[in-house]
Amino acid sequence: MGNIVHAGRIQRRSAWWRSLLAHRLATVLAMLGIASAAYFAVDDRNDLPRVHYASGSSNSRAAVHKAGCDIKGNINEWGEHIYHMPGQEYYSATRINPARGERWFCSQWDAWWAGWRKAKV
Repeated sequence: MGNIVHAGRIQRRSAWWRSLLAHRLATVLAMLGIASAAYFAVDDRNDLPRVHYASGSSNSRAAVHKAGCDIKGNINEWGEHIYHMPGQEYYSATRINPARGERWFCSQWDAWWAGWRKAKV
């Protein structure tokens, strides 16, 4: 059925995908170029968390509470790193002790990225 006989010789039809490729190659290349340009044009990288210290250098380990950074990160007696959000049950009772490595966070993302988990209550 795919063979057509002309003047004593057999001629085969070209495969359907070859004609599709020949006609669509320019479109595919254009779409690939647009997608590549869009990938490099958009800067959607998340910034690494910023830890606030008392002085401008990172040598000082005394954490400072800055305006807008209201998430308390403390370490319990079992060594778990837990952060408390304003409005949670033990938020007001939680005290930050920078000598133990406890600190303030500006967002849940910062706390999670630093390896802390959210308080369960």
